[in-house]
Amino acid sequence: MGKRIIAQRRGKGSTTYRGHSFKFKGTAKHPRLGNEPQLIKGKIIDLIHCPAHSAPLAKVKYENGDTSLMIAPENICVDQTIEVLGKNVEVGNILQLKEIPEGTLIYNIEAVPGDGGKFVRSSGTFARVMTHLNNKTTLILPSKKQKVFNSKCMASIGVVAGGGRPEKPFLKAGTRFHKMKAKNRLYPKVSGGSMNAVDHPFGNKRSSRKSTARVAPRNAPPGRKVGMVRAKRTGRRKR
Repeated sequence: MGKRIIAQRRGKGSTTYRGHSFKFKGTAKHPRLGNEPQLIKGKIIDLIHCPAHSAPLAKVKYENGDTSLMIAPENICVDQTIEVLGKNVEVGNILQLKEIPEGTLIYNIEAVPGDGGKFVRSSGTFARVMTHLNNKTTLILPSKKQKVFNSKCMASIGVVAGGGRPEKPFLKAGTRFHKMKAKNRLYPKVSGGSMNAVDHPFGNKRSSRKSTARVAPRNAPPGRKVGMVRAKRTGRRKR
């Protein structure tokens, strides 16, 4: 009898693949401003570490009494004042894309206005404003890919703090294991081709190279549908 592959075991919901979310400090998002957004100021009261994020977080208290977490940029400090939906292009301020000049470095960009920020949130990353045209703003993401956003989406000014984090080696497998477990990441990763036949569809007999990746059938069951999906067509397209 075979075994469940990793994708099936993760879906079971056991504690082996469950993140320690009770240790997380909270969600880092842009503040919700209601139906009539207006300028609001806040004060950074603390800088904290959260196991769920690769970058440090800043705890901000706003004038209306609300408190929220934001991803901390470089060169900010406690007791610093930030503005939301203002006009000042300064580090830490949160502005709509249409108010940000071209060439400015930004992070934590909303995919849809009001979602709190989805893009460019990892430590040391930033995007660059490229052009504004017809209520659309084109940005250059850290992957060098150009992506078009709604100009009403909000973003933070600056570069995410914590740059250079991947440069320090882990040195021990145990250190890496605990780091991955804190974020519910699977470690170590073993390729399917190096497994036995009972552990994975790519597994094979006992040899140095057990198997090669095979294209899965299009109508294969979930336990067999691993690797590359079968193409609709092959060969050179004829005119």
